Order: sequence, then C-alpha cells, then structure tokens
Amino acid sequence: MGYTSRMADFHIIIIGGGAAGLMCAGVASKRGRRVLVIDHAAKVGEKIRISGGGRANFTNLHATPADYLSDNPRFCVSALKRYGPGDFIALVEKHGIAYHEKHLGQLFCDGSAGQITDMLLKEAEGATILTATKVTGVSKGGELFTVETDGDTFTAESLVIASGGPSIPKMGSSGFGYHIAKQFGLKVVPPRPGLVPLTFDPEMLARLDGLSGVSLNATVGLAKVHFTEALLFTHRGLSGPVILQISSYWQKGDTLTVDLLPGTDVFEHLKQARATAPKKQVATVLAEVLPKRLAQKIAVWTDCTGRLAEMPDTALRRLSDHINGWAVTPQGTEGNRTAEVTVGGVDTRGLSSKTLQANGLAGLYFIGECVDVTGHLGGFNFQWAWASGHACGQVA
Repeated sequence: MGYTSRMADFHIIIIGGGAAGLMCAGVASKRGRRVLVIDHAAKVGEKIRISGGGRANFTNLHATPADYLSDNPRFCVSALKRYGPGDFIALVEKHGIAYHEKHLGQLFCDGSAGQITDMLLKEAEGATILTATKVTGVSKGGELFTVETDGDTFTAESLVIASGGPSIPKMGSSGFGYHIAKQFGLKVVPPRPGLVPLTFDPEMLARLDGLSGVSLNATVGLAKVHFTEALLFTHRGLSGPVILQISSYWQKGDTLTVDLLPGTDVFEHLKQARATAPKKQVATVLAEVLPKRLAQKIAVWTDCTGRLAEMPDTALRRLSDHINGWAVTPQGTEGNRTAEVTVGGVDTRGLSSKTLQANGLAGLYFIGECVDVTGHLGGFNFQWAWASGHACGQVA
C-alpha cells in the first residue's frame, strides 16, 4: 500500500507501524477516520515478528495494572481496564488464529507471530500504510500537524506517536518519540534498558568461571519486589526469565538477593544430611538439590569442601546463607542491544490516561512503548500496546 500525493490530508497520522500503531490504526479506521501509518522499516510489525520465539506471546491472561512499572503507576489503569486480555483474545479468535497457554498465563500463537501482524493489517484495511519511509520533521500550524518524510509531506488533524523505545536497535528502534515529546514541551522520564540480562565485573566473572549454561529455578528480590522463575548463568553474568523480570527494577549500584533453592531451608537440609550421612562430601549433598557444577562452586566459595561431619554449624550456616540469600551487585546490563523493552519514556503526567492525548495540546498522542509504562515479561507489554492503541484509536 502506498500514497504519493503532495500534501495529502488525513484525519490521523500514526508514526510507527508496530503493535500499538497498528492497533490504533485498525480502531480508528473502523470509525471512518482516514489514517496514514508511517514506518521506517521495510515491513510493519517487526518486533511482533521476532517475539515469543517467533510465535508472539501476544498477551497474558493475568494482566493487571500491578504488572506495570511507571513513575506514575496509576496511569495505565484506565486503558487496561477498558481493553483487557479477553478483548484481544476475542479479536484473535475472530480471525481464527489458534493459540495456547504456555506458562503463567502467557498466550502464544500455535503458528507464527506473523498471524498477529496479518490480523492487525486486516483490521486496518482502510488505512494507508507507508513503509521504508523516514520521518524528517514534524510541526504544527493552526489545527493541523505536518509530517515531512524523505518522500513526501502530509498533514493531519491528529498525530499519534507509536515509535517505541530504543530497545533492540537492530530492529531500527530509536528514541524518536522522546525527541517529538520534547519538541512539544513534554517531559521524558530517562529511559533505560528493561527485561535485559545483567552483567558482572571481571572479578565476579572469574568467580563464576565454568558456570555458563547452568540453569535452575530461583527467587530474585530487590527491596519489596520478588520474582521466582528460571535463572541462567552466562559468560557475561546472569540471564533467564527471573533476571529479565528484576532487571526492569534494577538500577546501577543496587544489590540483588538471590535464593538458589526457593522453598528449601538449606541449613536444616544440611544439618539433617550431616546426621544421616556424615561421611558424604558437602558438594555431593548439594549436588542432590543443585546443578553439580554450581554445587561444587559454592562449596569452594564458602570454604566447605570437606565432609559433612567436619562442618560445624557456623560453616553450614555460611554455606546455606550463600544459597538462600546470595547477595550480588551486578556491574550493569547488556544494554539496549538485547533489552526486550525500555523502562521510562514520555512522562505520563503530561498525558490523559483516558485518551493518551498530550495535556493542553489537542491532537497529539503518545502510545505503546514510547510512554513511561513498562510491563513484566510474559505478554504484558503487548497488552499495553493493544490497550493504549485502542484507547487512542477510539478518539483520535
């Protein structure tokens, strides 16, 4: 689909053909609005295409406002209440897309993620979509917005910014939306990588040498926030779902508490083992409940490399504290290169929670990831894209 007329007039121009932008386009088109979607990529929905291992974790059955981070945490409530997981599931079913629940309410397509993009494009059949098009300037004169591109110039009554955040730059993502927000006087909460692996300094990496590839279920906490899921040791630090979850809350200098055996009192377990099998090596007993490589490494870390009979309570306590309450301070994250989302973004205190319109600036809207609303891992960020896109599409 294309549009080449000079100074084409539309009701709405949407910059960004991702999840939020396409959702908004479909809802607005069905209201009879003339919609133009502009995307820099050769194809729309690129983040959808790579999501969920190519099957799109398109929502989560249990999504609530409590699953989102923001400097203004109540902002997301209105949109999420008016368009929840059930609403998007109904749309998926309407288009005959088969899906399944994989884990903790996470819904995936049985087929490919492309089915979700195709569905959104069908819903937005009335819209004009320009791909491989770079926006070079945005301005407002009177009641109209003007969008200049590398191929043409367009005007519209409403402008919707759905350009995402700077996470996964290889997909062409950038901080474009933040620049537009600042241009029109809106504040931006400093963005940082979210849902991203954590990295360690050389000293800690040397300590962890040999553990890359080891995984186990763990509980990771930071202040009052805790998650229990799979943890993975990597050659850079720590990853896995539980680390991605906590990473959105972590900031430079924060210390995490890691329970490598959630639900097990390791001190009591070791004391009991000492009473029943005193000749066993500590690492051997640990390897019954932890991955062998990790068990051996922790025994060395805590200077508990002998037999259980040789270990006083103080040694067992030192060992158990390291397993049930490992305190670790990451050096950093792997950054936007591998971050699934961006934490921070356009300050929602400058937007209407009902419409996503900029306060005091009629016709300018911000939706999706470029807004300071970030969901947990597991389909929550797509649900925010659908909910914010739907709320905007109803009024823009």
